[in-house]
Amino acid sequence: MKRQVKLLQGNEACAMAAVAAGVRFFAGYPITPATEIAEILAQELPKVGGTFIQMEDEIASMAAVIGASIGGVKGLTATSGPGFTLKQENLGYAAMVQVPCVIVNVQRGGPSTGMPTLPAQMDVMQARWGTHGDHPIIVLCPSTVYEYYMLTIKAVNFSEMLRMPVIILSDAVVGHLREKVVLPDISEIEIVERKKVTVPPEEFLPFKPDADDVPPFVSYGKGYRYHMTSNNYDEGGYPATNNHQVADKLLRRLHNKIEKRRGEIVMTEEIMMDDAEVAIFAYGCTARSAYSAVETARAQGLKVGLIKALTLWPFPREVVEKYGDKVQAVIVPEMNMGQLVGEVERALKDKKAGVRPLNRFDGKMITPEQIVSAVKEVK
Repeated sequence: MKRQVKLLQGNEACAMAAVAAGVRFFAGYPITPATEIAEILAQELPKVGGTFIQMEDEIASMAAVIGASIGGVKGLTATSGPGFTLKQENLGYAAMVQVPCVIVNVQRGGPSTGMPTLPAQMDVMQARWGTHGDHPIIVLCPSTVYEYYMLTIKAVNFSEMLRMPVIILSDAVVGHLREKVVLPDISEIEIVERKKVTVPPEEFLPFKPDADDVPPFVSYGKGYRYHMTSNNYDEGGYPATNNHQVADKLLRRLHNKIEKRRGEIVMTEEIMMDDAEVAIFAYGCTARSAYSAVETARAQGLKVGLIKALTLWPFPREVVEKYGDKVQAVIVPEMNMGQLVGEVERALKDKKAGVRPLNRFDGKMITPEQIVSAVKEVK
């Protein structure tokens, strides 16, 4: 087994991980600060028999990735805030018809075209609720180049395992950051393939789930009759628009297949939390400032710890709740006007700890000094 030591840019790590995870199709449209992912996959995918297509826009890109996945190929697209908005309609379609695919959003300041080259964390709620309907979603968020690599593989695996779209919510800092990383040998990495049909064509129902609430998958062109609709549908894939029982059962199942694996999907890192009196809840590039702030605060004798969220959705409420009666306060720094802080408040509504938001949305990172100052204010 041979591990690789590399100096990688975040977006480069994402592209390399996608290939390692078995992605063989990319469709996208250039947009700062995500373009490097497309550039690198344009070079790397043909080397492994994959396909790269630059589409006419983000709407078509998302549709092409869905089509490739239905045809049996692992697909990924990458964009930033405005392009992510354009993908939402087809993202909802993928969630409804249970098509595995991965969407990378390298966040920048908004709204609209906003601040194309500057970082932000303004798409947290767009990732959760951007497409309509009460759909479930998985959103992973790296704060280092190594995490970007490993979470990209996780995203592809979750997508294939659960037959659903998965979002990676990066940002301009992590996307363009270069760090030394030690990558595992590919033989050490678990790669998940989508569950295949085991029944003959005459017994096949395309959306009949197994006990894990995930229907086995069969690619188009393999001799099985297949029907898909974005309307409410039965196990045969045919519209059941006005069937309340089918609608109830389908939506519950879409959520249940995530909840059954919640322990595997929800990932956090708890740093110096054993004796912490103040906790910082952070994610993405802001977690880097938070880590530095914890070190500075500890050096000054302040008992501060960090809860770093690698999974934003489903929200890691159980981890936050665990510390609700152990710490005095939870500080939530975010590069937006306060998006995930509401989830922290909801998790702590019956707990002793207070919640202190710390927000910045001018295109500059929240500094460790700002976080340390907030710690001293709540002490």
